[in-house]
Amino acid sequence: MASIRRLLRLCSSINRTGVSSSGIGEGLGGTYRSYSVVASSEKSGIGDGKNLHGVAGVVSDDEVAEIRRELDDAKRKLFSKIPEALKGMKKMDPEGIYVNKNLRLDNIQVYGFDYDYTLAHYTPNLQGLIYDLAKEHMVDVFRYPVKCMEFKYDPTFPIRGLTYDKKHGHLMKLDFFASIEPDGCYFGRRKLSRQEIEEKYGTRHIGRENSRELKGLMDLFCFSEACLIADMVQHFQESGVEYDYSYVNQDVNSAIQHVHQSGLVHNRILADPHRYLVKNDKVFRFLKMLREKGKKLFLLTNSPYKFVDGGMQFISKDSMAGSDSWRELFDVVIARANKPDFYHTNHPFRCYDTENDRLAFTKVDSFLPNKIYYHGCLKTFLDITQWNGPEVIYFGDHLFSDLKAPSKMGWRTAAIIRELESEIHIQNTDAYRFEQAKFHIAQELLGKLHAIAAGDLKSEAFKLLLKDLNDERQKARDAMKKMFNESFGATFLADTGQESSFAYHIHQYADVYTSKPENFLLYPSDAWLHVPYDIKIMPHHLKIPSSMLKNQ
Repeated sequence: MASIRRLLRLCSSINRTGVSSSGIGEGLGGTYRSYSVVASSEKSGIGDGKNLHGVAGVVSDDEVAEIRRELDDAKRKLFSKIPEALKGMKKMDPEGIYVNKNLRLDNIQVYGFDYDYTLAHYTPNLQGLIYDLAKEHMVDVFRYPVKCMEFKYDPTFPIRGLTYDKKHGHLMKLDFFASIEPDGCYFGRRKLSRQEIEEKYGTRHIGRENSRELKGLMDLFCFSEACLIADMVQHFQESGVEYDYSYVNQDVNSAIQHVHQSGLVHNRILADPHRYLVKNDKVFRFLKMLREKGKKLFLLTNSPYKFVDGGMQFISKDSMAGSDSWRELFDVVIARANKPDFYHTNHPFRCYDTENDRLAFTKVDSFLPNKIYYHGCLKTFLDITQWNGPEVIYFGDHLFSDLKAPSKMGWRTAAIIRELESEIHIQNTDAYRFEQAKFHIAQELLGKLHAIAAGDLKSEAFKLLLKDLNDERQKARDAMKKMFNESFGATFLADTGQESSFAYHIHQYADVYTSKPENFLLYPSDAWLHVPYDIKIMPHHLKIPSSMLKNQ
């Protein structure tokens, strides 16, 4: 029973909840943050038994034997099958709203939305289309080898939030503290060993101060970009052709931009919307509900109006009655906004003539009903609308282009992370939670073993136990990683148990995050969304549970 209690105590971090609202119950949110005692054992030397320094003397064999008994007991009683108590643990809500900063929806009067991957969601076919069109452009225009036309998009390879090192040509996953994931750094399609990583960088920690050399791939459109970069690097490596890594990034990025800005991908999507767009009546129910509550709505997108209009008509076909237009749901519609520059420049607005497909020449000093506007800037937008500060919430999928600037200027922000839903489904499975519990037990025992380390005089029993604990931890890591993505694992978590760099940016720029906008329909429109009570930003903060007082 002692072992079971320890398992449940260690597993408690899996199931944190705590978002609450006026008039609604518990379980309206949670946290993905957790910190472990021995999070950097690869660097400290725990993994190989070297460089453990403490007081002079020999590690006590009795203490080693006690930790060995704990490990053997856990393996015998807990590791063989999933405990019933673990199966009964509460599940996180895949459609929940998760809170980084307290948010009172009754204070929000203005709702703003991005279009792509926020209001509009696409099928997996879109990534292959973008990949193929960009690849063709690189061969036809940039004169890349014709053999590159044989490349195929691999949907199993990339995840959101990867980083490309333009200097060294590496595609990598970083953790919360901007350290390279030991098993998530690729040169082309070849995974680098830990030794290769340290030889190239000197340390796994590369820091965010090197941002000029690093490129974050933060939205779903980046899946095709990440895959194409890796495939091009792999081709040059195999062919033995000399090349500059930064040129590959530059050319792939230029090709991807061409695919979007030329309208190639837009035309293909609208020509076959059933293949690329996901119909969704719930998102229009959400927008209609906001209008009925007297909220103001605006659409702010980088996409051209004709593309947005075609997509919105397809998505809303079964949701809008009669001659109603999706445009009637919005007080202001701005296309070709050129975010993130929209937030910093003084570019003027232009009224877009939808019938003649041209921009008008009259000055825009007000936003008229049922009109479409292009370009513009935040300063003018605020001057015209007088929508300021925390009464505005903006929904977007790109943490940098959509949410970074608004979060710093006082708007509330909501990140739409489509893959959050599937990741929570995986994290809710008994299989995943079982592996996570085993990981935490191995981690805890490694902490105990590290605490009794005394100088370099280690017994064979100590070294063998150290190896066994690291093996158990690594097996659990590998099992969890494969449940998400063979190459890079989960979007929000690093293999070490820490949060990923992507999670760091969500914490920085998103007040709340969820898988899709219509999840707000599951909450009262005046809900108070709170940060979970047991959130831990720093590992030394101690949360005293209320039961400590209630049981006195």
